Amino acid sequence: MATLEIRDLHVSVEAEGGPREILKGVDLTVKQGETHAIMGPNGSGKSTLAYSLAGHPKYTVTGGQVLLDGEDVLEMSVDERARAGLFLAMQYPVEVPGVSVSNFLRTAATAVRGEAPKLRLWVKEVKEAMAALQMDPAFAERNVNEGFSGGEKKRHEILQLELLKPKVAILDETDSGLDVDALRVVSEGINRVRSTGEVGTLLVTHYTRILRYIKPDYVHVFASGRIVESGGAELADKLEEEGYESYVKGGASE
Repeated sequence: MATLEIRDLHVSVEAEGGPREILKGVDLTVKQGETHAIMGPNGSGKSTLAYSLAGHPKYTVTGGQVLLDGEDVLEMSVDERARAGLFLAMQYPVEVPGVSVSNFLRTAATAVRGEAPKLRLWVKEVKEAMAALQMDPAFAERNVNEGFSGGEKKRHEILQLELLKPKVAILDETDSGLDVDALRVVSEGINRVRSTGEVGTLLVTHYTRILRYIKPDYVHVFASGRIVESGGAELADKLEEEGYESYVKGGASE
Protein backbone atom coordinates (compact mmCIF):
# COMPACT_ATOMS: atom_id res chain seq x y z
CA MET A 1 0.00 0.00 0.00
CA ALA A 2 1.44 3.36 -1.08
CA THR A 3 1.98 5.71 1.86
CA LEU A 4 3.15 9.33 2.09
CA GLU A 5 4.51 10.20 5.54
CA ILE A 6 5.20 13.81 6.52
CA ARG A 7 7.05 14.05 9.83
CA ASP A 8 7.67 17.33 11.69
CA LEU A 9 8.17 19.24 8.43
CA HIS A 10 9.62 22.75 8.73
CA VAL A 11 9.90 24.99 5.66
CA SER A 12 11.19 28.53 5.18
CA VAL A 13 11.25 31.07 2.36
CA GLU A 14 13.62 33.96 1.76
CA ALA A 15 12.12 37.30 2.77
CA GLU A 16 13.30 40.79 3.55
CA GLY A 17 15.44 40.51 6.61
CA GLY A 18 16.26 36.83 6.09
CA PRO A 19 14.55 33.43 6.05
CA ARG A 20 10.93 33.30 7.22
CA GLU A 21 9.53 30.05 8.59
CA ILE A 22 6.18 29.12 7.00
CA LEU A 23 5.69 25.48 8.00
CA LYS A 24 6.31 24.90 11.68
CA GLY A 25 6.16 21.15 12.19
CA VAL A 26 3.63 19.41 9.96
CA ASP A 27 2.77 15.78 10.67
CA LEU A 28 0.50 13.91 8.26
CA THR A 29 0.18 10.43 6.78
CA VAL A 30 -1.73 9.83 3.54
CA LYS A 31 -2.34 6.22 2.54
CA GLN A 32 -3.39 4.75 -0.78
CA GLY A 33 -7.14 5.15 -1.29
CA GLU A 34 -7.53 7.86 1.34
CA THR A 35 -8.65 11.45 0.71
CA HIS A 36 -7.40 14.15 3.07
CA ALA A 37 -8.72 17.72 2.83
CA ILE A 38 -6.39 20.47 4.06
CA MET A 39 -8.44 23.56 4.95
CA GLY A 40 -7.44 26.90 6.42
CA PRO A 41 -7.33 30.65 5.93
CA ASN A 42 -5.21 32.52 3.40
CA GLY A 43 -1.55 32.55 4.32
CA SER A 44 -1.71 29.62 6.71
CA GLY A 45 0.83 27.57 4.74
CA LYS A 46 -1.41 25.16 2.82
CA SER A 47 0.06 25.88 -0.61
CA THR A 48 3.56 25.99 0.87
CA LEU A 49 3.01 22.39 1.98
CA ALA A 50 1.86 21.37 -1.51
CA TYR A 51 4.78 22.98 -3.33
CA SER A 52 7.36 21.84 -0.79
CA LEU A 53 6.27 18.24 -1.30
CA ALA A 54 6.66 18.68 -5.06
CA GLY A 55 10.13 20.20 -4.69
CA HIS A 56 9.61 23.85 -5.65
CA PRO A 57 13.01 25.60 -5.31
CA LYS A 58 11.47 28.67 -3.65
CA TYR A 59 10.93 26.67 -0.46
CA THR A 60 13.74 25.47 1.82
CA VAL A 61 13.11 22.48 4.04
CA THR A 62 14.83 23.19 7.36
CA GLY A 63 13.70 20.15 9.29
CA GLY A 64 11.66 16.96 9.22
CA GLN A 65 11.12 14.09 6.82
CA VAL A 66 8.92 13.25 3.86
CA LEU A 67 8.79 9.55 2.95
CA LEU A 68 6.98 7.87 0.06
CA ASP A 69 6.86 4.12 0.61
CA GLY A 70 9.85 4.55 2.92
CA GLU A 71 11.93 6.44 0.34
CA ASP A 72 13.25 9.89 1.24
CA VAL A 73 11.36 12.33 -0.99
CA LEU A 74 13.48 15.28 0.10
CA GLU A 75 16.55 13.68 -1.45
CA MET A 76 14.81 13.43 -4.85
CA SER A 77 14.83 16.00 -7.64
CA VAL A 78 11.49 17.34 -8.88
CA ASP A 79 11.33 14.88 -11.79
CA GLU A 80 12.35 11.98 -9.55
CA ARG A 81 9.47 12.81 -7.22
CA ALA A 82 7.06 12.76 -10.15
CA ARG A 83 8.39 9.43 -11.41
CA ALA A 84 8.17 8.00 -7.88
CA GLY A 85 4.44 8.73 -7.90
CA LEU A 86 3.88 12.27 -6.57
CA PHE A 87 1.54 14.46 -8.63
CA LEU A 88 0.84 18.16 -8.11
CA ALA A 89 -2.14 19.94 -9.65
CA MET A 90 -1.25 23.62 -9.39
CA GLN A 91 -3.53 26.43 -8.29
CA TYR A 92 -2.22 28.51 -11.21
CA PRO A 93 -1.15 26.13 -14.01
CA VAL A 94 1.61 27.61 -16.17
CA GLU A 95 1.58 28.02 -19.95
CA VAL A 96 4.19 26.13 -21.98
CA PRO A 97 4.43 27.77 -25.41
CA GLY A 98 5.67 25.57 -28.24
CA VAL A 99 4.70 22.27 -26.58
CA SER A 100 1.41 20.68 -27.60
CA VAL A 101 -0.85 19.05 -25.03
CA SER A 102 -0.59 15.70 -26.84
CA ASN A 103 3.23 15.74 -26.85
CA PHE A 104 3.35 16.91 -23.25
CA LEU A 105 1.03 14.15 -22.04
CA ARG A 106 2.77 11.35 -23.94
CA THR A 107 6.22 12.51 -22.79
CA ALA A 108 5.02 12.63 -19.19
CA ALA A 109 3.39 9.20 -19.45
CA THR A 110 6.58 7.76 -20.93
CA ALA A 111 8.65 9.14 -18.05
CA VAL A 112 6.25 7.81 -15.40
CA ARG A 113 5.58 4.42 -17.00
CA GLY A 114 9.17 3.78 -18.06
CA GLU A 115 8.25 3.18 -21.70
CA ALA A 116 6.31 4.98 -24.40
CA PRO A 117 2.63 4.04 -24.52
CA LYS A 118 1.62 2.20 -27.68
CA LEU A 119 0.36 4.98 -29.91
CA ARG A 120 -2.96 3.46 -30.97
CA LEU A 121 -3.95 2.58 -27.39
CA TRP A 122 -2.66 5.91 -26.10
CA VAL A 123 -4.74 7.94 -28.54
CA LYS A 124 -7.84 6.02 -27.46
CA GLU A 125 -6.97 6.50 -23.78
CA VAL A 126 -6.51 10.27 -24.20
CA LYS A 127 -9.70 10.69 -26.22
CA GLU A 128 -11.77 8.83 -23.64
CA ALA A 129 -10.31 10.84 -20.78
CA MET A 130 -10.89 14.13 -22.61
CA ALA A 131 -14.47 13.17 -23.41
CA ALA A 132 -15.14 12.36 -19.75
CA LEU A 133 -13.86 15.83 -18.82
CA GLN A 134 -15.93 17.43 -21.60
CA MET A 135 -12.78 18.74 -23.31
CA ASP A 136 -12.78 19.54 -27.01
CA PRO A 137 -10.44 17.03 -28.76
CA ALA A 138 -8.85 20.00 -30.56
CA PHE A 139 -7.22 20.97 -27.26
CA ALA A 140 -4.78 18.09 -27.74
CA GLU A 141 -3.05 20.01 -30.53
CA ARG A 142 -2.94 23.35 -28.71
CA ASN A 143 0.08 24.50 -26.73
CA VAL A 144 -0.03 23.57 -23.05
CA ASN A 145 -2.44 25.94 -21.27
CA GLU A 146 -1.76 28.72 -23.79
CA GLY A 147 -4.92 30.78 -24.13
CA PHE A 148 -6.84 28.33 -21.92
CA SER A 149 -9.49 29.69 -19.59
CA GLY A 150 -9.17 28.99 -15.86
CA GLY A 151 -11.62 26.10 -16.13
CA GLU A 152 -9.83 24.64 -19.17
CA LYS A 153 -6.51 24.73 -17.32
CA LYS A 154 -8.00 22.90 -14.36
CA ARG A 155 -9.57 20.26 -16.61
CA HIS A 156 -6.17 19.76 -18.21
CA GLU A 157 -4.65 19.23 -14.74
CA ILE A 158 -7.21 16.51 -14.00
CA LEU A 159 -6.63 15.01 -17.46
CA GLN A 160 -2.98 14.61 -16.47
CA LEU A 161 -4.04 13.06 -13.16
CA GLU A 162 -6.26 10.50 -14.89
CA LEU A 163 -3.62 9.52 -17.44
CA LEU A 164 -0.52 9.47 -15.21
CA LYS A 165 -2.12 7.49 -12.35
CA PRO A 166 0.17 8.64 -9.50
CA LYS A 167 0.46 7.10 -6.04
CA VAL A 168 -0.32 10.40 -4.30
CA ALA A 169 -2.17 13.34 -5.85
CA ILE A 170 -1.67 16.78 -4.29
CA LEU A 171 -4.41 19.10 -5.53
CA ASP A 172 -3.71 22.73 -4.65
CA GLU A 173 -6.96 24.72 -4.66
CA THR A 174 -8.22 22.94 -7.75
CA ASP A 175 -11.62 24.55 -7.16
CA SER A 176 -10.36 28.14 -7.42
CA GLY A 177 -11.67 30.08 -10.39
CA LEU A 178 -14.20 27.42 -11.43
CA ASP A 179 -17.84 28.06 -12.17
CA VAL A 180 -20.45 25.58 -10.96
CA ASP A 181 -20.41 23.44 -14.11
CA ALA A 182 -16.62 23.27 -14.33
CA LEU A 183 -16.39 22.45 -10.63
CA ARG A 184 -18.76 19.52 -11.11
CA VAL A 185 -16.85 18.15 -14.12
CA VAL A 186 -13.46 18.52 -12.43
CA SER A 187 -14.77 16.92 -9.23
CA GLU A 188 -16.16 13.99 -11.20
CA GLY A 189 -12.71 13.49 -12.72
CA ILE A 190 -11.08 13.47 -9.29
CA ASN A 191 -13.71 11.02 -8.05
CA ARG A 192 -13.02 8.68 -10.98
CA VAL A 193 -9.38 8.55 -9.91
CA ARG A 194 -10.33 8.08 -6.27
CA SER A 195 -12.71 5.26 -7.11
CA THR A 196 -9.80 3.08 -8.25
CA GLY A 197 -8.61 2.95 -4.64
CA GLU A 198 -5.05 3.23 -5.92
CA VAL A 199 -4.35 6.91 -5.24
CA GLY A 200 -3.94 8.83 -2.01
CA THR A 201 -5.38 12.34 -2.38
CA LEU A 202 -4.32 15.50 -0.57
CA LEU A 203 -6.91 18.16 -1.38
CA VAL A 204 -5.97 21.73 -0.44
CA THR A 205 -8.88 24.17 -0.35
CA HIS A 206 -10.25 27.28 1.35
CA TYR A 207 -13.88 26.44 0.84
CA THR A 208 -16.23 23.55 1.45
CA ARG A 209 -17.97 23.79 -1.93
CA ILE A 210 -15.69 21.21 -3.59
CA LEU A 211 -16.31 18.89 -0.62
CA ARG A 212 -19.96 18.71 -1.63
CA TYR A 213 -18.73 16.71 -4.62
CA ILE A 214 -15.64 15.04 -3.15
CA LYS A 215 -16.23 13.48 0.27
CA PRO A 216 -12.98 13.39 2.25
CA ASP A 217 -12.08 10.65 4.69
CA TYR A 218 -10.22 13.17 6.84
CA VAL A 219 -10.28 16.95 7.21
CA HIS A 220 -7.33 18.85 8.69
CA VAL A 221 -7.41 22.48 9.77
CA PHE A 222 -4.24 24.38 8.90
CA ALA A 223 -3.32 27.54 10.82
CA SER A 224 -0.03 29.37 11.33
CA GLY A 225 2.00 26.73 9.56
CA ARG A 226 0.75 23.55 11.18
CA ILE A 227 -2.23 21.24 11.51
CA VAL A 228 -4.22 22.39 14.52
CA GLU A 229 -7.20 20.02 14.34
CA SER A 230 -8.16 16.87 12.45
CA GLY A 231 -11.45 15.04 12.06
CA GLY A 232 -13.83 13.45 9.63
CA ALA A 233 -15.99 15.06 6.96
CA GLU A 234 -18.14 16.62 9.68
CA LEU A 235 -15.27 18.98 10.54
CA ALA A 236 -15.75 20.66 7.15
CA ASP A 237 -19.38 21.35 8.08
CA LYS A 238 -18.20 22.98 11.30
CA LEU A 239 -15.80 25.20 9.35
CA GLU A 240 -18.58 26.16 6.96
CA GLU A 241 -20.67 27.37 9.90
CA GLU A 242 -18.01 28.87 12.16
CA GLY A 243 -15.06 29.78 9.90
CA TYR A 244 -11.44 29.77 11.06
CA GLU A 245 -11.57 32.50 13.68
CA SER A 246 -11.34 30.15 16.64
CA TYR A 247 -8.18 28.60 15.17
CA VAL A 248 -6.39 31.79 14.26
CA LYS A 249 -6.76 34.45 16.94
CA GLY A 250 -6.68 37.88 15.40
CA GLY A 251 -6.38 36.44 11.88
CA ALA A 252 -3.73 34.39 10.08
CA SER A 253 -0.25 35.33 11.22
CA GLU A 254 1.61 33.72 8.33
